[in-house]
Amino acid sequence: MNIGDAAKASGVSAKMIRYYEDTGLIPPAARTASGYRVYTDKDLHMLRFIRRARDLGFSVKDIGALLSLWQDRERQSADVKRVALAHVDALRQKIRELDDMASTLETLAACCHGNDRPDCPILSELEAPAPPPAPPPVPPPVPPPASEGSDARPRRRPSVNGRP
Repeated sequence: MNIGDAAKASGVSAKMIRYYEDTGLIPPAARTASGYRVYTDKDLHMLRFIRRARDLGFSVKDIGALLSLWQDRERQSADVKRVALAHVDALRQKIRELDDMASTLETLAACCHGNDRPDCPILSELEAPAPPPAPPPVPPPVPPPASEGSDARPRRRPSVNGRP
């Protein structure tokens, strides 16, 4: 079948099929003597897989990883699960960011009188300089490793008045 038919059957546009071929996500389709792409049922299966992964929001990079795992009969399901859960984490982070944006806009909209006057706190907030980004969290200090030959047991504090 040609690229138009493959696009209709898979739900992936012809433009995206060409893009996926150009980037190496999928192998190039076979060609007719006149140079037209020809797609097989196996190609359609792969395109449907890609379409479903895109519907779930996976990046092209992650889809490439999932395709490799899908085609590897020796794969470990833990590897697939790791990709899926990393995507869930990214989605949850995006949800938090979108919730923060919605909350900010709701607060600004609540401050706006919405009347015929030109002053508007929404526009005032948008023209204000952006706040500096929050610093990254500081990891807890890592204790130094015990040197060779030293006593690795924790030391007790000397007792005071018979108490440890």
